[in-house]
Amino acid sequence: MIRRDLITAALGIVVFAYATAAQPSLPSTFKSQTVASPEGADIFVRSGGSGPVVVLLHGYAETSDSWAPLAAELVKTYTVVVPDLRGIGRSSRPAGGYDKKTQAADISAVVTALGHDRASVVSHDIGIMVAYAYAARYPDKVERLVVMDAPIPGIAPWDDIVRNPALWHFSFNGPDAERLVQGRERIYLDRIWNAFSGDPSKPDEATRAYYAAQYAQPGAMRAGFAQFAAFSQDVEDNKVFQRTKLRMPVLAVGGEKSFGATEAVVMRNAATSVREAVVPRAGHWLMEESPAFTIALIQDFLKDRLPATPQPISSAGESRVTPGEFKFPDLAPGTGTSGVSGIRTVVLKGDPDHAGLYTIMLRIPAHTRIAAHEHMDDRVATVVSGTWYIGYGDSFNSADLKALPAGSFYTEPSHRSHFAETRDEEIIVQITGVGPSSTRYIDPASQPQRGPRKP
Repeated sequence: MIRRDLITAALGIVVFAYATAAQPSLPSTFKSQTVASPEGADIFVRSGGSGPVVVLLHGYAETSDSWAPLAAELVKTYTVVVPDLRGIGRSSRPAGGYDKKTQAADISAVVTALGHDRASVVSHDIGIMVAYAYAARYPDKVERLVVMDAPIPGIAPWDDIVRNPALWHFSFNGPDAERLVQGRERIYLDRIWNAFSGDPSKPDEATRAYYAAQYAQPGAMRAGFAQFAAFSQDVEDNKVFQRTKLRMPVLAVGGEKSFGATEAVVMRNAATSVREAVVPRAGHWLMEESPAFTIALIQDFLKDRLPATPQPISSAGESRVTPGEFKFPDLAPGTGTSGVSGIRTVVLKGDPDHAGLYTIMLRIPAHTRIAAHEHMDDRVATVVSGTWYIGYGDSFNSADLKALPAGSFYTEPSHRSHFAETRDEEIIVQITGVGPSSTRYIDPASQPQRGPRKP
């Protein structure tokens, strides 16, 4: 559970000296070296600290220096390993190998060369694609996984996401693109930074100038474009990986003005234990736009070994809970819900992310409307308090709603689309199903907090 008090404390005490106008830089205490990957790349990596190992994988339009705020905090408690991805920063730029399965082997070589075995992995943007391939290819080597604000090729709703015209740069590559951008790297990168930022001033000028110089190096744009050109291969590889869902705990983080809750939607299609978090007011560039809040989320997740949601159940499986004892955590709605902002969930029995019987309790605020959606599992529900308006069909239709006062019973058959709303009062509803559960909106455009604006 992402504890609100911890996040609040972290926001109050973390001071970032590098928040002023200076280029991003990892702590000077970090040691650097180059590791030869068996896949034909030389990977530049910096590391520091002691304790459990955490690997940080950066994204596009940045280098490993983007992790400066997080690395400075984690190094106090962890061994922090920060590589430049193949073709980016100070790593080599081979002709090929930019599919994420191959890059996962690069990361494995780095971790092994530094004398480590198991690690937690924190990732952003293109880095989450490499992190997913790494976790899928070496599942026994990954303790916990954090993915931030990007899709994963081939993992739903990938097909919907790539149709977004804002992601034009996914298809912008090749020799002609290289010639167009040569000498104009800053113009190209500014377009990406500006389009996907919640705050137009972030990244700041010093940061932009630094990364633009990195990507202006010989061969750097070719290698950067190759990350996108490899997506077709990534789709095929990930379809195979997805046959076996990730079992390690996953934290899926989206910027409120970027991927938002969609990040958790993606990961619930690829992993069995997913915790969702949304960074308020932030766009895609979480380390630049909201470092303190994002770092608190990550620190809390890395050290948290408790269940993601409180479960008022004794170790013997016995449970007697009065209405006053229900505790709805102040978190985003969990698995088995519609995902609409404001809904609060408590798990009473089982786990909707895993196989088996589960029961969840939902509290839905007044004046909440939920578009047509479906769940993969067969569910039954009881209205505990308030009046709940439910209808069946592939699109919201007020005329088809039926008022269900407290004590009413209804069903949500497997893959049967339904919609609902509350009116002048909040309602509480109890739902029982057989997991794993999921939620799919009939019209992808109605997905809550949908609108990913950056890979």
